[in-house]
Amino acid sequence: QVQLVESGGGLVQAGGSLRLSCAASGRIFSDYAISNYDMGWFRQAPGKEREFVARIRRSGSTLYADSVKGRFTISKDNAKNTVYLQMNSLKPEDTAVYSCAADTRRLGTSAGNTYDYWGQGTQVTVSS
Repeated sequence: QVQLVESGGGLVQAGGSLRLSCAASGRIFSDYAISNYDMGWFRQAPGKEREFVARIRRSGSTLYADSVKGRFTISKDNAKNTVYLQMNSLKPEDTAVYSCAADTRRLGTSAGNTYDYWGQGTQVTVSS
């Protein structure tokens, strides 16, 4: 069974920071497997469509949505099979459920429909 499990969400005041983690396990995500795939973070706020936040390629190259550029940092630890999203200078408009996803075909896009495995998500709430 393939699993992506997010953690680290919570309630934070505007201007604060959170670090989200996404741990991979299962048949597709054997030890160090995250090193072979492109990984992304997406978010969905109530009443809104899911939107791209950031992705990191197998090579380590990164891409960010304009709305988070300079505030969020995506990284990964291949040895721990884990992807992270460091979120600084949080704003109320960052409030959403954040989900990580894996692109096993390594297309490297920001389009959600190119990612084939998804976690359940973790809630991030930023108060003003």
